[in-house]
Amino acid sequence: MKKLLIKFLSIATMTMLGNIAFSQTGTRNPFGLVYQNAITENVAGKVNIHPVTYQLNGLLIAANVYTPAHYDTTKSYPAVVVAHPNGGVKEQVAGLYAQRLAELGYITIAADAAYQGASGGTPRNVDKPAFRIEDIRGMADFIGQYAGVNPNQLGLLGICGGGGYALKAAQTDKRFKAVATLSMFNSGVVRRNGFMNSGVATIQQRLKQASDARAQEAAGGPVAYANETKTTDEQADKMPFDLYREGHYYYNRTHAHPNSTFRYTLSSLLDLMEFDAATNMDLINQPLLMMVGSKSDSYYMTDAAFALATGTKEKELFLIPDATHIQTYYVPQYVDKAVEKLQDFLKKHL
Repeated sequence: MKKLLIKFLSIATMTMLGNIAFSQTGTRNPFGLVYQNAITENVAGKVNIHPVTYQLNGLLIAANVYTPAHYDTTKSYPAVVVAHPNGGVKEQVAGLYAQRLAELGYITIAADAAYQGASGGTPRNVDKPAFRIEDIRGMADFIGQYAGVNPNQLGLLGICGGGGYALKAAQTDKRFKAVATLSMFNSGVVRRNGFMNSGVATIQQRLKQASDARAQEAAGGPVAYANETKTTDEQADKMPFDLYREGHYYYNRTHAHPNSTFRYTLSSLLDLMEFDAATNMDLINQPLLMMVGSKSDSYYMTDAAFALATGTKEKELFLIPDATHIQTYYVPQYVDKAVEKLQDFLKKHL
């Protein structure tokens, strides 16, 4: 029998790390979950949540494992790794989809990225693609040894920025037998060119700022951050893109969590701006499902990556009717559509 040392975080520790986030309804959740219909207590015979920590490259990673109803450690279950969006944490949309998949019979894991959320690492909010890809592999390491998990039935779901990193992880990590993305965001391309190529004219200027920020860190100076300024509702309302406007309200109002932040170290741009999730897409030979809202202004990223996935015989681009990028995170009718599609996809390929 596989043995695994699992270090459970107490509710008191979760309170310290998550400061007890508020849900949509304004009620406190003991696990810090902020999505609708989130688990509030573990009940025998139902889907349960297990806060855990584990080591990854010398850092302590904080994660939530969801187990299906009537979970039995002596049985064999398929599992799914869920990667959260840029700036997001495991208690938001990643947790919602992890819980919904557990309700379908999967053991799932959603972890905070290293240097982010409740996971370890300093300086805080480092956002380097290599780290995010390693986070996904680390979740696979952990859940593959979890009691009851069949490591030969491992799926991967990446959401927003986590979707881009999921594509990159799956290109080389063949433990993932099926790969899905939701509202995929190609972080490197956007950090380099701006959303919808709105920042091309300032590429060299921003690279100089990132280079200077790294030099400042190396000299023992303060860590410089991008996107650290708080956005007001009035400013958000004037934003030209649905993604950022709706993202403001999702992350700062309806689904706010104290560990979730848009900021990242300015020096991270040295790595981000050379990254493109859509390179080497032909290395993905696993079944691939890419889901995106039909009204999402980030659709172009999914479309471009999907077209380059020439190495798999099983791939599908699924449009969620009338949904924008952020609406796929929480609007019940759109979440239901995505989960139904995931259910068919994972049942077929896991």
